[in-house]
Parts: sequence; C-alpha cells; structure tokens
Amino acid sequence: MIQKIKSNIWQFKFKKFSSHVYLIKLGEKNILIDAGSFSARDELLKYLKELNIKPQQIDIILITHNHWDHVENLNLFPNAKIYGNKKDFPENKKIIDIAKLKIKEIRTIKTPGHSKESICFYIPKEKILFSGDTLFHRGYIGRTDLPGGDQKEMEGSLNKLKKLDYEILCPGHGYE
Repeated sequence: MIQKIKSNIWQFKFKKFSSHVYLIKLGEKNILIDAGSFSARDELLKYLKELNIKPQQIDIILITHNHWDHVENLNLFPNAKIYGNKKDFPENKKIIDIAKLKIKEIRTIKTPGHSKESICFYIPKEKILFSGDTLFHRGYIGRTDLPGGDQKEMEGSLNKLKKLDYEILCPGHGYE
C-alpha cells in the first residue's frame, strides 16, 4: 500500500514482513529511507512503478540500521548512493558513511538501542521524523534484546528524540 504523507513523501507498506520504505522527492533527487526485505521486493517495484519511478532513478538510499528487513533490496537500485552508519556495515564497500551525507534538509541522529548503530532521519522544515526501529506509534519502542541492542542506550536515544519538534512520525514498522 502506498500512503502519501506530504506532497513529496510517500510510505510503502507491504503485505509480507518488511520494514516500511519511504520515498522522498527532494528537488530532482529521489531518496529512499530503507529498502525493505526480499519478500517485499515485487511490491516495492510495483509501488515505484505506480509513481512513475524506475529503480535506476533512485539517487540516494538512507539506511536506518543493518537488519535484514531494512536492507535486502539495496541491490535493486544500481545508481543509488547508499548511506548508513559505516560501523554497521564494515565489510560493505558500497555503503557511504552517513557523516558524508550533504543534504541540508535532512538531519541525521544517531540513536543506538535497537541496534548499536541505529540512525533516525529528521526533516525540520516538514516536522517529520523517520525513526527506523527506535520509536513506533503510541510510544512503543524497538526491541533491545537483539544482538547490539541495549536498553540504556535506547533510553538515551529516546531522550534525544523527545527534544525534536516533529508532528509526523514515520517508523520502520506499524502506523505513520
């Protein structure tokens, strides 16, 4: 299912288990936040086609964290520059460290807890927070019992997010 969040932002939800994928049109750039799981591949391609976007037209992918349900479709986008926390992807030479992202409209916030290297993305002008698996609707939080998870770090990350002025929460799973 495609849900339009703003005039330039869409959320893709899938029937099979996957993270949500978000499409942001920023000027001439097509940006994805996360890429979803293999099981969602056909739906992801279908949704992009419905929006008249070919996989080759995705310019940038921002990865919230290195869990399979967020990254398995990265290879669908041959022209995309892929940004993530490099510590989360030490062997993957295609991943560009998030510190090198130069998009002034998007702030990167390191939010360990669900995983050691989790990242959230914040667009202050739009008052939108893309929270990955750190924060979900109704105050639910990401699991901390997986490898790299840490309850104390999660608490610190949630305190960071509480200070942000956002009106729309776009989590990795659940409702927008």
